[in-house]
Amino acid sequence: MKQEILNKISIIVPSLNPDEKLCKTINSLLDIGFTDIICINDGSREDCHSFFPKDTDNVTILTHEVNRGKGAALKTAFAYIKDNRPDSLGAVTVDGDGQHAAEDVLNCALEMIDKDEFIILGCRDFSEPQVPKKSRYGNKITSAVFKLLCGMKISDTQTGLRAIPSKYYSDMLEIYGDRFEYETNMLLEMKARKIPFSEVKIDTVYIEENRTSHFRPFKDSFRIYSLILKFTLGQFVKFTLSSVASFVVDCLLVYLLLSLFENALDINFEIKNFTVAWVTFCSKAIARVFSSLFNYSVNRQIVFPTDMPLKKSIVKYYCLALPLLVVSSTLTAIFENIPIFDSAFSIVLLSFIIDFVLFFANYYIQKKWVFKK
Repeated sequence: MKQEILNKISIIVPSLNPDEKLCKTINSLLDIGFTDIICINDGSREDCHSFFPKDTDNVTILTHEVNRGKGAALKTAFAYIKDNRPDSLGAVTVDGDGQHAAEDVLNCALEMIDKDEFIILGCRDFSEPQVPKKSRYGNKITSAVFKLLCGMKISDTQTGLRAIPSKYYSDMLEIYGDRFEYETNMLLEMKARKIPFSEVKIDTVYIEENRTSHFRPFKDSFRIYSLILKFTLGQFVKFTLSSVASFVVDCLLVYLLLSLFENALDINFEIKNFTVAWVTFCSKAIARVFSSLFNYSVNRQIVFPTDMPLKKSIVKYYCLALPLLVVSSTLTAIFENIPIFDSAFSIVLLSFIIDFVLFFANYYIQKKWVFKK
C-alpha cells in the first residue's frame, strides 16, 4: 500500500551547476521507494552536465537552455507533472545538494497524504551547533518578520523541502517570481489563498557551510523582504482605503439625513418639536451605524478575508469599535482642558494625533483579533 502511494508522488529536484551530490541525492530517493523523479537542469554549465542522471523510467530531466532561476525551475516541473501525471497525489520539492535526507523527504510525503489538503514544510532546527551563523540569524530575522508583518508562524521560512498536494499545482503556477523569492512568495500566497500548512522537523544538514548554495545574500534577500513588505503594505493600504471610504459614506449620510429632517420640520411633520441638536445627534448616530456596517463588510471580505462566522466577527468588531470611540472622545476632552491646548489649531492637531495613533491600533487589533483566522 505504501509503495502504491509513493508511485503517485513526484519528487522535484531543481539544479544549477551540480556536482556529485546531485546523483547521490537522486539515488537515495530511488532507494527509499520514490519512482518519479523530475530533475530540472536550470541552464547549468556544460562541464556540469555529466552530473545529471540519465532519463530513465523513474527519472525525467527537464532542461532550461539558460539559467532562469529556482522559481522558474519549480514552475516548469509543476506544469510538467500537471500535464503528464493525471494520477498524481502531490509533489515534493527537494534541494539537490545533499541537504535533504531521503528519510525526511519520505516523512514529508507521507504527512502530506495523511493531512490531505495541507502543504507540508520540512523545517530545520536552527539552534543546532552545526548551523552557520549567517543562516541561524538570517532565519531568525525572517521568521520574526513573517510573524510580525504577515501573522504567519513559520520556523524555517527558507526551507526547500515542501510537500504540495496535487490540487495546488495551478496555484503554484500562478505565484509570482522566478528566483529565490518564489519560495517566499509561495508562503505569502498560502496565507492569501487560505491554504493550510503544517511543519515536519527534519535533520539540519550543512555541507561545507552551504558554500554550494546559489543564494545571493544581498540581491535575493532584497527580493524576499520587498515581497513581504509589499504583501503587508498592500493589506494596510486596503485598510486605509476602507477607512476613507467609510468616512465618506458617513459624511454623505449625515448630510442626507440632516436635509431630510430639515425638510420634514419645514412641512410641519410631527417631529417638528425636535431641537436642532437632537436632529444632528440622530443624523450622526444613524450615519455612524450604517458607515460602520459598511466598514465591517469591506474589512471582512476584502482587507482581512476570513471564514469566521458572521455573528462572531461582528460582535468582536463592535467590541473594538465602541471602546475606540469612547477612548478617542475621552482623551480629546481631557487634553482640551489643558492650558496649552487653548486654540482651535491646537485642538484640531490634538484630535489628529489621537486618531492617528488609534488608527494604527485599530488596524493591528482587527488583523490580530477581530478577523483572526
